[in-house]
Amino acid sequence: MNPEELRSKSTEELNAAVADLNQELFNLKFQLHTGHLENTSRIPQVRKEIARIKTVLQQKNS
Repeated sequence: MNPEELRSKSTEELNAAVADLNQELFNLKFQLHTGHLENTSRIPQVRKEIARIKTVLQQKNS
């Protein structure tokens, strides 16, 4: 998602997206450690998406 799309969403939607991405990140890390992860580049992508959303949330709260 690009920042413009994130800024147009409500705080509740952004919080839900962060929760979903955190769950996905947990699952990806679990797969990595069990040896079942095929696309290892997805982990940094998810981390960056979480950071983008948290940045927009911080901007909305300020």
